Amino acid sequence: MRNIQKEYVIECENFSFWYGNIQALKDINLKIVKNKVTAIIGPSGCGKSTLIRSFNRMNDIYENAKYSGTIKFNGHNIFNSNLGVTELRKQVGMIFQKPNPFPMSVWENVAYGPKIHGIYEKKQLNIIVEHSIQLSALWDEVKERLGESAIALSGGQQQRLCIARALSIQPEVLLFDEPTSSLDPIATGKIENLIIELKKRFTIVIVTHNMQQAARISDYTAFLYLGELIEFGKTRKIFERPNEDLTERYITGRFG
Repeated sequence: MRNIQKEYVIECENFSFWYGNIQALKDINLKIVKNKVTAIIGPSGCGKSTLIRSFNRMNDIYENAKYSGTIKFNGHNIFNSNLGVTELRKQVGMIFQKPNPFPMSVWENVAYGPKIHGIYEKKQLNIIVEHSIQLSALWDEVKERLGESAIALSGGQQQRLCIARALSIQPEVLLFDEPTSSLDPIATGKIENLIIELKKRFTIVIVTHNMQQAARISDYTAFLYLGELIEFGKTRKIFERPNEDLTERYITGRFG
């Protein structure tokens, strides 16, 4: 019998979010399917980044933030006190819009997370670093440069290094917040190919402004507008036969 509970890794149930008196998300109901790529699309200011940052409680940094409803990770409400933020973020990693490598060596960037979680033995760290960089499709480019500063890498290499850094602590979910917006087409293609490969092992959620990117790499697409989830479903259906007129107008560029 199929385990329905494990089919969905993240589940939003009537989730709303405010920055002070400004409501950014309104009653979001959304289920993220395991080992698939889910794209979140919509115009600027529609709540895409707020939603994806809610999945690992990155929005906790805002003092005036408040929410209602629930977000479940593997069936557990992430806002319950018995699920610590540190453990949540270990399981739900994040890659940001601009590459943000630490000002240290390539090796130290990837070893940083495991060290934070108590792994200090050099041989074990070497294995983790190599495996993580290989998973991020960067090993052949940096294997002779592990002792060099990560800042010396190209933008695309830095972004893949940040992915390796996230992978080093063995998360279950990877959140990408417009990870290719600052990259050239060649570097973008490498990141897209990497995401398609990574979904074999991880569940992936990506925020993107790029309609073609969402169509190329995602299995499911969620369309947000003014903080509301207008439509969600399999990407091919959303792009070819959307249920909502607003979705069709946004995807075809007749929006506004």
